[in-house]
Amino acid sequence: MGRRKKIVQECETLMDNPEHIRNIAIAAHVDHGKTTLTDNLLAGAGMISDDTAGEQLAMDTEEDEQERGITIDAANVSMTHEYEDTNHLINLIDTPGHVDFGGDVTRAMRAVDGALVVVDAVEGAMPQTETVLRQALREGVKPTLFINKVDRLISELQEGPEEMQERLLDVIRDVNELIRAMTEEMDDINEDWTVGVEEGTVGFGSALYKWGVSMPSMQRTGMDFGEIIDLERADKRQELHERTPLSDVVLDMVCEHFPNPIDAQPRRIPRIWRGDADSDVAESMQLVDEDGDVVLMVTDIGIDPHAGEIAAGRVFSGTIEKGQELYVSGTAGKNRVQSVGIYMGGEREEVDRVPAGNIAAVTGLKDAIAGSTVSSIEMTPFESIEHISEPVITKSVEAQNMDDLPKLIETLQQVAKEDPTIQIEINEDTGEHLISGQGELHLEVIGQRIERNQGIPINTGEPIVVFREAPQTDSREVEGISPNRHNRFYITVTPLDEEIVDTIQHGEASMDMPELERREALQEAGMDKDTSQNVEHIHNTNIIIDDTKGIQHLNETMELVLEGMEEALNDGPLAAEPVQGSLIRLHDARLHEDAIHRGPAQVIPATRQAIHNALIDAEVRLLEPIQQVRIDVPNDHMGAASGEIQGRRGRVDDMYQEGDLMVVEGVAPVDEMIGFSSDIRSATEGRASWNTENAGFQVMADNLQRETIMEIRERKGMKQELHQAIDYF
Repeated sequence: MGRRKKIVQECETLMDNPEHIRNIAIAAHVDHGKTTLTDNLLAGAGMISDDTAGEQLAMDTEEDEQERGITIDAANVSMTHEYEDTNHLINLIDTPGHVDFGGDVTRAMRAVDGALVVVDAVEGAMPQTETVLRQALREGVKPTLFINKVDRLISELQEGPEEMQERLLDVIRDVNELIRAMTEEMDDINEDWTVGVEEGTVGFGSALYKWGVSMPSMQRTGMDFGEIIDLERADKRQELHERTPLSDVVLDMVCEHFPNPIDAQPRRIPRIWRGDADSDVAESMQLVDEDGDVVLMVTDIGIDPHAGEIAAGRVFSGTIEKGQELYVSGTAGKNRVQSVGIYMGGEREEVDRVPAGNIAAVTGLKDAIAGSTVSSIEMTPFESIEHISEPVITKSVEAQNMDDLPKLIETLQQVAKEDPTIQIEINEDTGEHLISGQGELHLEVIGQRIERNQGIPINTGEPIVVFREAPQTDSREVEGISPNRHNRFYITVTPLDEEIVDTIQHGEASMDMPELERREALQEAGMDKDTSQNVEHIHNTNIIIDDTKGIQHLNETMELVLEGMEEALNDGPLAAEPVQGSLIRLHDARLHEDAIHRGPAQVIPATRQAIHNALIDAEVRLLEPIQQVRIDVPNDHMGAASGEIQGRRGRVDDMYQEGDLMVVEGVAPVDEMIGFSSDIRSATEGRASWNTENAGFQVMADNLQRETIMEIRERKGMKQELHQAIDYF
């Protein structure tokens, strides 16, 4: 029997024993060595050859991932590992490190119970390390730490045991500070989740040279750092690998320190699901009951050229089998399961069934998107997966041949289904479609894949930055009058506190929640009690409050009022960009008693006009997306690096020495960062490494407001005159 078949059979045998299952993700900053480490684990489990591990990058299954040398899609694999005489099933997800693909990390965290965070020993904890840790902890996923590239400290930086120890302790200290700050507010975590060498929750090693150590492995093998340094310096890396193989150290750590589904699900379910805690399905999920109702949370949608669409996700309850008819949240009717499987890297192996506590790959769920709840009964869906950043860059895409247009539209709809961090706007009249994503690379990859995988030649436009509009002060009460003059609405707009906006963005307050929970979350973020009781609607990061008292016919008209308000907030008064962070109060309304005179054609324009006028009165401004920038550069190129940030309307916040490099940290507008990579290379003779991370939106300088607004209006084909009341910049 082939080795692969044997592993699949072992996995099938272990699936029914949740105590011996570990669902884990490997997460890190870009280029810290996640995929190379995963190769080692696959080799240790006998799934790829030991010789090619580290170069094969087996989890980067797409051609463009191998070409660019970065992970773009999260990839799943199931493997087995014997720990303390017991065989364990490990379902692992290798996630991307590049900030543009952060959505894949967030979705992977929903499927797992443990996150192995990888940090480069030389670079230490980087911005993206902090982001992936936050994504893991927000989902209730327990972290452990692997410090990679320790060989560089020995061979490149020539550090002795004391210096090395000090540097490694610094990395652990930084990671623990992040964990402590993030877990302090979490009531459901009653144990200490910080990592430590003594506890065995920290491993060290070199994924490239396939060796690794931890405190338990050192006690077992008798190796110490002095001996490791000697072997590394004597170039006896093969001996090092044979005496203390990386895969054993990491997989032992996974089996010992990560929770199994039986420990994890009772804690995680209340965090990610807001249904009735006393229902049968809640009990079935908490107990990881394979005989209960089927509940699958879809975290990833992929395409297989032969099998079509594959939905991968975590089975929280019941057992998924071929032929089942299942509900998909938010859609009517049922979908029929065509096949069930588990992942072996790029390949999917079909199995008869996948019980609770495992990660499954299912075909036939045609209505599912990443984030869907799939179940055998109608139930409250899981909380939506909240992505930390939102799209900041847009490109137009059009088919070179009009004959390809239907296929392109279909492909774009598929892209949106696979990656919820992408927003697609399809204009069937003009044939021009807009794709918005997390950054230049994100959109570039999508464009290449449309051409390469679907064979559709496309033209893409220049990148366009996504702006926002937001009120800056409190408006006076503004009247909105319907076209027939029989209906009037009285509205004010005020800016929302930053903390309340964050609460909405992180999904901690939404209209899907029970009213009492939502009220408490808003009050905790600083909203006063009376206001929180009158919340009528939340749209994006805007809150609509109904302060009216006993107005006749308002109940049956409210839906149209909200529709008009949503329209106004989707297209702000300055440049038809989305409005964010506004608190809108409806104070009063005069409505015609005859329903025919207060229909959509009257109410929608009246509320839309009222909100736009109130926003103008509240001195609405254009906000531009900004990015945090970190550049690591040799001393003599520091001036050039900081000049690159300052020359882009950015500001440098900090400069400090780290090892033999200078670190320059600052922020700059996304609009100015387009083309940054080639400029920084030439400015520093290719000696700089850098990282950018989206950091939300900030008000654009007043002297640039009018010019930018006019450019956007021209691009959108809008009139070039602004409302006469806009005279404040």
